[in-house]
Amino acid sequence: MLITTTSLVEGRPVREYLGLVVGEVIIGANIFRDLFAGIRDIVGGRAGSYENAMRGAGKEALAELEEEARALGADAVVGVDLDYEVVGERGGMLMVSISGTAVKLG
Repeated sequence: MLITTTSLVEGRPVREYLGLVVGEVIIGANIFRDLFAGIRDIVGGRAGSYENAMRGAGKEALAELEEEARALGADAVVGVDLDYEVVGERGGMLMVSISGTAVKLG
């Protein structure tokens, strides 16, 4: 499955637009991980445990997007946008959402 942030794939015209596809993942901010990130993981201004959690959530959201596109019979997703948003009371959760247009290429 070709997934791209561009609206076109050079040399492969869009034959059919199949619709919007979305992948969303919400991860909770564990209070103990928060505490220990401040003590243990911050090196040079970076928090490794947060980066790993965000990277994993992004991959999960991308897999959901691809699964939804395959169910529509797509061979590509164009115009992909990836967003991170803090949600929940007191910003206790992080939502990763990825969206794009499922297409069949020529």
